[in-house]
Amino acid sequence: MTNEIAFLRQVPAKNAAREPELKYQLSKYIEVEIGRDRNCQIALESLAHGTVSRRHAAVRPLPNSKFPQWEICDLNSANGTYINDKRLQGCQILNSGDRISLGIDGPEFIFESPLIARQNQQGFAAEKDSLTLTQLFPIASTGKELSQKAYLYPGIATVIFVVSMFVAVGNSAAFNLILAAYLSGAAYYFIYQLCGKHKPWWILFLTASATASILLSPLLVAFILVFREILPGKLPVEGEEISFLPFLIRMFFGAGLMEELLKSLPILGAMLLGNWLRNPWRDRVGVWEPLDGILLGCASAVGFTLLETLGQYVPQARAEAGELAGLQLLIPRILGSVAGHMAYSGYLGYFIGLSALKPKKRWQILGVGYFSAAALHALWNASGAVSVLLLAAVGVLSYAFLVAAILKARALSPNRERNFATRISSQK
Repeated sequence: MTNEIAFLRQVPAKNAAREPELKYQLSKYIEVEIGRDRNCQIALESLAHGTVSRRHAAVRPLPNSKFPQWEICDLNSANGTYINDKRLQGCQILNSGDRISLGIDGPEFIFESPLIARQNQQGFAAEKDSLTLTQLFPIASTGKELSQKAYLYPGIATVIFVVSMFVAVGNSAAFNLILAAYLSGAAYYFIYQLCGKHKPWWILFLTASATASILLSPLLVAFILVFREILPGKLPVEGEEISFLPFLIRMFFGAGLMEELLKSLPILGAMLLGNWLRNPWRDRVGVWEPLDGILLGCASAVGFTLLETLGQYVPQARAEAGELAGLQLLIPRILGSVAGHMAYSGYLGYFIGLSALKPKKRWQILGVGYFSAAALHALWNASGAVSVLLLAAVGVLSYAFLVAAILKARALSPNRERNFATRISSQK
């Protein structure tokens, strides 16, 4: 049997040329501290590893276990200790192959134990031939994993909506409403999972409802007066011939600037309201980072799309070509909102959240976000009059802008270590 029952292997830095591999053997009786302090058993150079605390973490043997085991504990370090890309809270038992990082971009170590690996293999071989109650009835052992990893809640929602649609058969208005709500919820859930930040469902629902309420209020008349009568955003009437560039300019003012400002009002309201509240309501309601803005912006787009589709476009299609035409229009309009209204409003929401993160550059950030989102919106509206291929290209472009904003927002997030989207690859 080898004398090396467990050790830490330091991973060479990416920019280090032919750096020798360092291995630190662990004792079954004495803990090993890691840090910049010279008294640590694994002492790191201060100049090379300035983000590491003087006493950063400790690897401790567990004397009361049946076979040799070690745990790692964070010693209240400034930048945290990460195990397999997940921030360590307190202590955690180490398994052979675990990757330890001192800070997000700090020095890395691999915990290796040939003895533990052999014992795990022996235990697996013994377990392979055994039969347990939880193997026969898996639901008895899954517990919280059902809701956290198995998409239980989306499954429950799907069943509820399916049953509701069966009940609504024969009532086209109710059926269309239920179908539109389900499709928009599924589209939004996709964006929510990409963002990876928890936001209370009732905040998202209120944001969507606030946007729908604005569309039904006299405020819409004022928006139309300013952007479509005073500014050059008048929509072309039926039969009017107009070339692409003048049409694009009208869409920029009459659709892009007008509708994106309208949909941003609930986001700006949540930002202002958050400043007046105290925690935990302050963080739940307010807009403090780009991810908050994207989530609320996409929720606002859902409210806008639902009311516009069900209140205007579907009734018009049903009146002109029948029930089937209305249903055929509803499905692509709702699903297409990921590359349409959600894309523009989520993209603008990114800039609103960024302005909260960088208040000294607020007006510059908001200006760039507002006009770029309005330009994407106008390009989508105008391209549909040219060709279907151009419309598809603009849709892909809009979705790419939104996803790029989400990825950048995750990187900028002050709470990125708690982002569940960035940890999907490390979950088992």
